[in-house]
Amino acid sequence: MKAEAVEDAAPVSLGRRAWTWIKEILIVVISALVLSFLLKTFFFQSFWIPSSSMESTLAVGDRILVTKWRPGPLELRHGDIVVFRDPNNWLSVEEVKAGSGPQGILGDVLKFTGLLPEDAGEHLVKRVVGLPGDVVECRAPDGPVYVNDVAIIETYLSPGVAPCTGFATPWKTAVPADYVWVMGDNRGNSADSRAHPGDPGGGSIPIDHVVGTAFATVWPLDHWRGLGNPFPATATPTPEATG
Repeated sequence: MKAEAVEDAAPVSLGRRAWTWIKEILIVVISALVLSFLLKTFFFQSFWIPSSSMESTLAVGDRILVTKWRPGPLELRHGDIVVFRDPNNWLSVEEVKAGSGPQGILGDVLKFTGLLPEDAGEHLVKRVVGLPGDVVECRAPDGPVYVNDVAIIETYLSPGVAPCTGFATPWKTAVPADYVWVMGDNRGNSADSRAHPGDPGGGSIPIDHVVGTAFATVWPLDHWRGLGNPFPATATPTPEATG
């Protein structure tokens, strides 16, 4: 009995303690990866802003959070900032090659699990201006954008930016069912729906290409803020539209 007691009280070997420690680390790491993947798949995902097309709302290099619930359980709205998969080679070769953070297998794994933001490889960021069934038009280069004959007030544009600048006017388009019309806030430097009239949908993008809706900028820290939707308060007729 005494011999057994002495044997039971013998110290655990260094190798056994090391293996116990490694197992605990692996459990924590795997649990974190699984949780991150689930959050990315069903709730939130982060993205880097690859271009200046959304300035000054979003700057190059900003990191945004996107909710997967819109579109999905929640419907898209006028004014939502959306991230969507490139519908028909909108991105240039340079933009496709551009990336942020680790590249190769490590980068792919980190993006797959949601620990690294997606970059310019296959996604774009624009603002929803037209929903299915809407008629969107620009009548003059220095005039407002009209949605269903209502001139919308776009308070998110930088001072001095004409809403219809960047492409020849006048133009008018009807948004097909299951598509949305998107435009960048930096109207003079945004190859958005206006630049793709020959694509399926006439420049509108399929709703099933939309990954989610941006709701916050989280990096860099001095850009940390929520991205509200201004349309409910600002999509009102102007005297020009009602007169």
